[in-house]
Amino acid sequence: MDPIFEMEVKFFEGTAKFSQKVKLTGGDYLITGYLEFGACNDQNCLPPTSVDFSYKGTVAAAASATAAPAKTEEAAAPAESTETVDSTAAVTTAPQTLQEATDYWKPVIKELSNYGSTEEQESHSWIYIFFTGLVGGILALFTPCVWPIIPMTVSFFLKRTKDKKKGIRDAWTYGASIVVIYVALGLAITLIFGASALNALSTNAIFNILFFLMLVIFAASFFGAFEITLPSKWSNAVDSKAEATTGLLSIFLMAFTLSLVSFSCTGPIIGFLLVEVSTTGSVVAPAIGMLGFAIALALPFTLFAMFPSWLKSMPKSGGWMNVIKVVLGFLELAFALKFLSVADLAYGWRLLDRETFLALWIVIFALLGMYLLGKIKFPHDDDNNKVGVGRFFLALISLAFAVYMIPGLWGAPLKAVSAFAPPMQTQDFNLYKNEVHAKFTDFDAGMEYARQNNKPVMIDFTGYGCVNCRKMELAVWTDPKVSQMLNDDYVLITLYVDEKTKLPEPIKVTENGTERTLRTIGDKWSYLQRSKFGANAQPFYVLLDNEGMPLNKSYSYDEDIAKYVDFLQTGLKNYKK
Repeated sequence: MDPIFEMEVKFFEGTAKFSQKVKLTGGDYLITGYLEFGACNDQNCLPPTSVDFSYKGTVAAAASATAAPAKTEEAAAPAESTETVDSTAAVTTAPQTLQEATDYWKPVIKELSNYGSTEEQESHSWIYIFFTGLVGGILALFTPCVWPIIPMTVSFFLKRTKDKKKGIRDAWTYGASIVVIYVALGLAITLIFGASALNALSTNAIFNILFFLMLVIFAASFFGAFEITLPSKWSNAVDSKAEATTGLLSIFLMAFTLSLVSFSCTGPIIGFLLVEVSTTGSVVAPAIGMLGFAIALALPFTLFAMFPSWLKSMPKSGGWMNVIKVVLGFLELAFALKFLSVADLAYGWRLLDRETFLALWIVIFALLGMYLLGKIKFPHDDDNNKVGVGRFFLALISLAFAVYMIPGLWGAPLKAVSAFAPPMQTQDFNLYKNEVHAKFTDFDAGMEYARQNNKPVMIDFTGYGCVNCRKMELAVWTDPKVSQMLNDDYVLITLYVDEKTKLPEPIKVTENGTERTLRTIGDKWSYLQRSKFGANAQPFYVLLDNEGMPLNKSYSYDEDIAKYVDFLQTGLKNYKK
């Protein structure tokens, strides 16, 4: 047993012959293929090299399959010559013992469904997207561009008509118009880019870098470096049109004017929300996010119109609104790093490893805490040095969060930020030992290793840009029971569906009647997930026996450790039957 490769290896001195049986059915034959080999010494290895071969001939129809080995043994001749290239290199080759009946890529969708369906997570993600938009709308509501407009707008609707019911109805129409405008914006994003393009955004380097730069610009705007505004002639033109018209169109144009006038405050929030939800790949995600945002923004206008007495209890505009803008600026700066990290991981640049990412977050949230305590001032802040109770507690939370992340510089799992931080394997210095490492990142090699060692397999379909994958790795895989089973009882094969490394040669496949080309390793693993298991979302975990057949139903994102342990234990029981 080789301690490095963790498998049995064979050694040959001088020359070696490898034979492969080929069944000849009679007549002319042509055998083509290639041999792939590598060579290592005690310091380094040469990259894998392939040598093409081609053999042709003619056999009688009655010829038996046993006549073929003589030819196939000769086919190994190139392997003999390759070993003479460097006589000092010890060439070790995993034995080619794949059984002819074994097809690891054979679809098992029906067999997998017999164990039961994976719990659907899409509806939960929609709820998350909606509430993300709702929170964004609430934050936008308290900015200097929106909050002071509320009493003026409500008073306008109540005073423009003597009929109170009509005033309330107009306010409802105004709120509904805001919802329509922002939902239309979300739908426009989908129509412009398309569902497949939105899914590609999640790991596309150019888009993620653009998102990073955009959020940094938005943060600078919130800090007071400049204001992002739409051309004033746009809002003036819409406002003039609203005054010249009557009825529902007039109210709709007023709502549109609000959207334009408040853009300097709402724009960065909308931009962040659209970027965040667009990279989920869901067609309706931008619209759902904007629905939550618009409802939060529109509801106060309607409620204050229905209950005008509430206007008296509204907090007055002041410096506290600029504090909200600056806090949002810090948050956008922190989230900007997430998009840079996704591009960095997908292309293997290693510019933003886990400890670098955490160091930047620690500094950002420490500075946020200092700002909330009044130790840092920005251009639009007032000179009031008093710190309210609310600001004090927010500063306490921010500083505590910064301190919480410090152990992560030495490898602590930090479950609270697992969705955003790069994966643990990018950590250069790690004192944390209870970590799960994938034995293989190649499906066929991992399956063959598991067959030789009589162990079941867990396939982990993941992605560099998969937030929930990071959560599962740090919230579930770090559990002692789970890590013990994954490290000792299973052969863990991790397949990154967004790996951008090019395949040695493109692979043409036919899927749903359409021919497509697989060009990257990620394309290959994504195709495997779709064709073999009938799934395309990550994280996606499936347990297999040594013939590539499922041992349990698949498992998706669910941080319930007890469920995950049961999932693994059930697979082991079925494997031993």
